[in-house]
Amino acid sequence: MPTTLPDNMTLAAITEREDPRDALIMAPRHSYKTLEEMPSGSVIGTGSVRRVAQLRRLYPMLTFMDIRGNLNTRLAKLDAEDSPFDALILAVAGMTRLGLESRITQRIDSVLHAVGQGALGIEIRSDDQRTARIAATLNHRATRLACLAERELMRVLEGGCSVPIGAVAQWDDSKRRLEMQAIVVSPDGEHAVEASSDITVDLEEDEDTQARALGNTVAAMMRERGAERILHSIERTPPAAVDSASR
Repeated sequence: MPTTLPDNMTLAAITEREDPRDALIMAPRHSYKTLEEMPSGSVIGTGSVRRVAQLRRLYPMLTFMDIRGNLNTRLAKLDAEDSPFDALILAVAGMTRLGLESRITQRIDSVLHAVGQGALGIEIRSDDQRTARIAATLNHRATRLACLAERELMRVLEGGCSVPIGAVAQWDDSKRRLEMQAIVVSPDGEHAVEASSDITVDLEEDEDTQARALGNTVAAMMRERGAERILHSIERTPPAAVDSASR
């Protein structure tokens, strides 16, 4: 879903978020349980520049190779006898929703997930009040506030699914506090910009506006620290070069 919607459309609801973390899926021939256990040169398959950038920064001894196809196709490529992959990185949410949670070897806490990962948004016509009332019953407050903050960060940084922006926003209901951390990493893993901030939500003010303001604040911090230089360098890089950085 684009971060800026057409004028006649609105985000009516965001349902409760599934586990938004990334997952390590090990090839059946291996007994390793974590990325840390994998030997130098192990080949990790992923089609995400964000995942490659953060993982290359954390695990420079590993090798990353691009992989395409739907989830079942990717798992088949991993499980093949002649597979070049030792493991894959996939979304926990996707594995869980397709009943494949048993294949998850490790839930990765060290990598910041993609904006909105694990959440489902319901987009409707702005003038459709009947559907808006129905959709509102599906809205999950904590997920909505977190995702609005994450989406605003990406909108301000002018990012998308093909750039290495990681963002995690979390709502603490007992403290009425929304916390956010974000990272932008160059595809080679050598340069990174990080920022974090939080707000206490004022119940007398519009919550959505406050959540977006937090995303804007964190994005501004990242801009000041040089995030745009990394993103612009990726924009200037031909697609083939960016893909090769994922291999």
